[in-house]
Amino acid sequence: MAKSQPVVLSIAGFDPSSGAGITADIKAISAHGCYGVCCVTALTVQSTSEVRRVEPVEPELVKEILTCLTDDLEIAAVRIGMLGSGKVAEVVADFLDTLQSPKVVLDPVIISSSGTKLVDEAGIRVLLTRLLPVATVITPNIHEASTLTGLEVASPAQMQEAANKLHELGAKAVVVTGGHLDKAIDMLSFHDQTGIQRESFKSEKLRSNSTHGTGCAFASALACHLAHGRGLPEAVLLAKAYVVAAIANAIPVGKGVGPVNHLYRMNEQRRAATADLEPVPH
Repeated sequence: MAKSQPVVLSIAGFDPSSGAGITADIKAISAHGCYGVCCVTALTVQSTSEVRRVEPVEPELVKEILTCLTDDLEIAAVRIGMLGSGKVAEVVADFLDTLQSPKVVLDPVIISSSGTKLVDEAGIRVLLTRLLPVATVITPNIHEASTLTGLEVASPAQMQEAANKLHELGAKAVVVTGGHLDKAIDMLSFHDQTGIQRESFKSEKLRSNSTHGTGCAFASALACHLAHGRGLPEAVLLAKAYVVAAIANAIPVGKGVGPVNHLYRMNEQRRAATADLEPVPH
């Protein structure tokens, strides 16, 4: 009998272009040897070019879905993305209070790259007061870190200041992702027995038009590595490496900012399998 896989739950919005949101999360989760399940918090009308409309799901339906899943499955890790509304955020916070110590990766999705708000002000308040303190790690990009803290975040030093502020607000661990900087630097800040520890993870910035969903891919990969039992610094390192490779192996899709290639490893495996095949005699 096949060995079971850790179950990773994505609580996020639906992106019909599959570059971000739950459909992208499922691809990333599968790529990391986990079994992905999901709860949709909001529907969007969007493409690689723009977000045209956001429609939050009814909070009671979100509650029923989460209850149904946990009645049936043991959740190893949770990735929280777009919440859509304060009412949905409250339901998610209540749900997390009932779970038995899963790893929780909170990706504070606030606004799309095209400028559309993806959660209301009430949702941001719930995110800060109820979700941030219970998360294993929070993964804002520099713009989200700025919104959450009220600080300018445009350099490694300012990333550190923002992480400190998020710790003051209750965050146990923070990864401020700096893919928007000239040098792609992610900064991890976390508590241990001796105090706050910090690590920086650097890579060359890839000049690519296929970067839609990088935050979702990073948070989902991070949740998977935590579900597999890896420590936080190692999990961050591996998640960052995955996103870099997914961008480097992206295939152009759409007229706007295309998605990363979440399943690039399948192509590598397929090429390796094809190379190993012996020619069929005629």
